[in-house]
Amino acid sequence: MAQLYFRYSTMNAGKSTEILKIAHNYEEQNKHAMLFTPALDDRFGRGKITSRMGFQRDAIIINQETDMMGLAAAAKPDCVLVDEGQFLTRAQVIELTRIVDTLNVPVIVYGLKNDYRNHLFAGSEALLLFADKVEEVKAVCWYCTKKATMLLKYKDGQPVGEGPQIEIGGNDKYVSVCRKCYGGRLQIK
Repeated sequence: MAQLYFRYSTMNAGKSTEILKIAHNYEEQNKHAMLFTPALDDRFGRGKITSRMGFQRDAIIINQETDMMGLAAAAKPDCVLVDEGQFLTRAQVIELTRIVDTLNVPVIVYGLKNDYRNHLFAGSEALLLFADKVEEVKAVCWYCTKKATMLLKYKDGQPVGEGPQIEIGGNDKYVSVCRKCYGGRLQIK
């Protein structure tokens, strides 16, 4: 029986690498993995899933008009993989549940749970509500050896806790930290 999985973490936990690995494993067995990525994430080019290790692969771009259910019904994949799930809308997450429930295709979504202000992303909130299984991908704090659970955003070399929720970036803007290191550098509100 197919299920919707939400695998979340902070940045630098290897989420994109995991997607690429799963796709490879399916294809090595002559199975079809369908990959999606939101249009919003263009750090490495639109329609690309790229790991920090340098592995990259094309993916179907998700925007407001993308009919993921129709694409999946036509392609008949053995698995659907989605990167950067935090950027999905609630309606898109519900569409992913339809792929699972109607087509009986497992869907695995990777993404961030919370932003640098410690608020849930809309896509993450919907995934936490609708996923059959929620799993944490572990990451290590940038400053100590504890488990990273939060993102710390830097601007002009200083930690910031205010601003727009979404500003695409990597290690140049964000680091993954534990709660203690987050609180030690920024007032938790």
